[in-house]
Amino acid sequence: MNQISPKVQNQLAMLQQIQQQMQNVMAQKTQYEMALREAKRAVEELADVPEDGNVYMSIGTVMMQKKKEYVIQNLTEKQETLDLRIKSLEKQEKMLQGKFEQLQAQIKQAIEGPGTPSAA
Repeated sequence: MNQISPKVQNQLAMLQQIQQQMQNVMAQKTQYEMALREAKRAVEELADVPEDGNVYMSIGTVMMQKKKEYVIQNLTEKQETLDLRIKSLEKQEKMLQGKFEQLQAQIKQAIEGPGTPSAA
């Protein structure tokens, strides 16, 4: 096999970077989706609690008693924030996927050469 040109080596390094970025984005997205499910589940559970019932909220390492409507409002805001972050990460994931596929095609073309028919 011929030596790989410096341009193709650079493209391969960029491809690896994009792949790493995609993995990081997907890991973050998974964490946010899990946090969103937990917040939704908490709101569902709070529906069964009477209005004057005791509700506790974790603030750092301390549990504090709070009013039910405050906790629901806080969880709803958290859900909205997480949903926005997830959508942002999905856009970023699509953009990285497009770059990845484009770069992959360029590398394939450079390695095979312009006149080489591709195997189907």
